[in-house]
Amino acid sequence: MTKYLRLTTLLLLLCTTAISVKAQNTATTSSPYSRFGLGDIVPQVLPQNIGMGGIGVATNRISGYNNVNTLNPASYGLIGLTAIDVGIAGSFNTLEKTGQASQTNSNFRLSHIMFAIPVTKRSALSFGLMPYSQLGYSYRSISPNFGTGDKADTNAVNYIYSGDGGLSKFHVGYGFGIGRHLFIGANAAYIFGNLKETQSTEVPTVATFLNSRIEESNSIKGWTYDYGVQYIFDFSQRRHLTLGYSASANTKLNSVNSLVVSSYYRNASSGNEGIPTDSLINRQQPSAKIQLPMTNRFGISYQYDGKYLIGADYTMTDWSKLSIAGVNKGLQNSRTINVGGQFTPNINSLNNYFASVDYRFGFIYDKTYMNINNTDIKRYAATFGLGLPLRANYSSIYKINFAAEVGRRGTLVNNLVKENYINLHLSFTLNDRWFQKYKFD
Repeated sequence: MTKYLRLTTLLLLLCTTAISVKAQNTATTSSPYSRFGLGDIVPQVLPQNIGMGGIGVATNRISGYNNVNTLNPASYGLIGLTAIDVGIAGSFNTLEKTGQASQTNSNFRLSHIMFAIPVTKRSALSFGLMPYSQLGYSYRSISPNFGTGDKADTNAVNYIYSGDGGLSKFHVGYGFGIGRHLFIGANAAYIFGNLKETQSTEVPTVATFLNSRIEESNSIKGWTYDYGVQYIFDFSQRRHLTLGYSASANTKLNSVNSLVVSSYYRNASSGNEGIPTDSLINRQQPSAKIQLPMTNRFGISYQYDGKYLIGADYTMTDWSKLSIAGVNKGLQNSRTINVGGQFTPNINSLNNYFASVDYRFGFIYDKTYMNINNTDIKRYAATFGLGLPLRANYSSIYKINFAAEVGRRGTLVNNLVKENYINLHLSFTLNDRWFQKYKFD
């Protein structure tokens, strides 16, 4: 019976993977700030880490649970049970701009599927799929007086901008221990997906005006690499201090660019768009290179097993070096600080379920790679989360992880957009003794 249950679980997870990959072809965010770079970069952590402010460089096994922590592949070396983690995510954001009505959007998606399998007593193999970036926006800018400033001309020009798509990241990684305290690991990751952006120019008050549209899409794929190290100081059997470092290499991806410039009319009475009258340009360029930036992460954590954990991460990414087809994208280097932890009142409580729950909290400060109108775009967020244990059996333990991130990005000064958002994450974690031989069956 157990074998059939495990086979069914694997089939469901494979179906989830296929759906997740397909879902990345459509927009899963609604933010004008995703227009820059490769879209909104998704933190490479699971809900159990998101609830703690997104820390992960110096975390590994938390409160006895084996977690798949791709932020630092050295953590795989402490995985002692087969770990599976599947999750969903939702986001709600409100966009504000001076002089305009606010706009509220929501998006939902399958967020990740992760596996880790012990190879030896102090090493494990990991593989899984999660988003790398998300592109999704739609907004318009109106220029009065036909854009000339002549008040005698009452016609306005609409500039319409939109984008959708995203990149996914599939990784295979391995981590192992050297002695009792040093752990080293690496990931080989394949990034793939499509990014499509559109710019349209319309004059809605002139029925005979020939509107124009520029559609540009990039089909992106290629390999990148992550590596990391953790060193653990044991103060006692249950008290540990962990120092961590991890990095993402400045590798190159392949990109095939397609550009279509067309013209079209819009029906003056119905407002519907007609069939394009002409394609002025229809070009597909040969494969070009995308130069990814180098990322360096530093972390520290202190854990009292079964009771509490606190930690902090500092991340530096050289986004100023991001280029596509040899053209620098004009971004700046980003700096991120993550601080957080979790507390479990009584992990072995039998009479009070809520005493065995993990309570997580954290804070994020992010100086992003965007500088618009001579203004740095910054992000501030507070996080909290819950780790809800489920009833275990002789070989398996389960947990439901919930995390919420409440934050703000941008500002209203210098004619910019302020984005207030809430991100919700939910995942199911399974630890089981798969692929291990028993003397008795």
